[in-house]
Amino acid sequence: MGLVIRVWVNGDLHDSEGAALSAIDHGVTVGDGVFETCKIVRGEVFAAGRHRARLRRSAAGLGLGPLDEAMIDAGIKAVLSAGERIEFGRLRYTVTGGPGPLGSDRGDVLPTYIVTAAPAAPPAPTGTLAVTPWTRNERSAVAGLKTTSYAENVVALAHAHERGAMEAVFANSRGELCECTGSNVFVVVGGEILTPPLSSGCLAGITRELAIEWCRQEGLTVVEEALPLSVLHTCQEVFITSSTRDVLPIGRVDFRSLPAPGPVTARAAEIFAARAAADLDP
Repeated sequence: MGLVIRVWVNGDLHDSEGAALSAIDHGVTVGDGVFETCKIVRGEVFAAGRHRARLRRSAAGLGLGPLDEAMIDAGIKAVLSAGERIEFGRLRYTVTGGPGPLGSDRGDVLPTYIVTAAPAAPPAPTGTLAVTPWTRNERSAVAGLKTTSYAENVVALAHAHERGAMEAVFANSRGELCECTGSNVFVVVGGEILTPPLSSGCLAGITRELAIEWCRQEGLTVVEEALPLSVLHTCQEVFITSSTRDVLPIGRVDFRSLPAPGPVTARAAEIFAARAAADLDP
């Protein structure tokens, strides 16, 4: 039996295998939508407030606001209470442009609200990266927005998997280190943690944001600065962050092996785990 995903659309719970969305929904026809993926811990959403704030920013950037957040809250409550408590899992809520024309113009309709939840396996202790031959466009109209237009991530992740890697990492159009398909990337150089700034075109990850704040508060040096992609060939450590992976040490980038975790990464992961355990909605 496959993974059971709880699905809620515009007020109704659905079978995950059944029809729940219009065939002409703009989220289907042109990828016109925004979403958030959150970690579920013991049946509750981690960092709910920060995720909701980012959804508002993405929706405003895509021209989808203002949102009916009561609808989103109702959907979250429905999927989290629909069965046994999810001890660890993934919650995703999505807002699309709703049913519309087959082209890029939006129709004069209400957005579609979708909420899903499912249990997930705990993340592996370490990961591996493959550099993609493609780039992020830091000047894109949707740079930094968490939209449902993920086709290039699908292609890049398949490229990484073909090379035995768990995740793919992009440069931007200037040749700078940018981000991965579903995570932010950090490197350690000379005992300092470095990560691309938001101006690189990377997504403002919630785990990224918390890791930077908490590590700085605990005395680690974290610098956001433009980095050449080649830093992956010279740095001492690499780790990535995402909602369901937290701080994940990287043991290989392409054919280069790295300590996983190295001492700085181990400390960052320790800090994140302790602070996250102490505050569900930091």
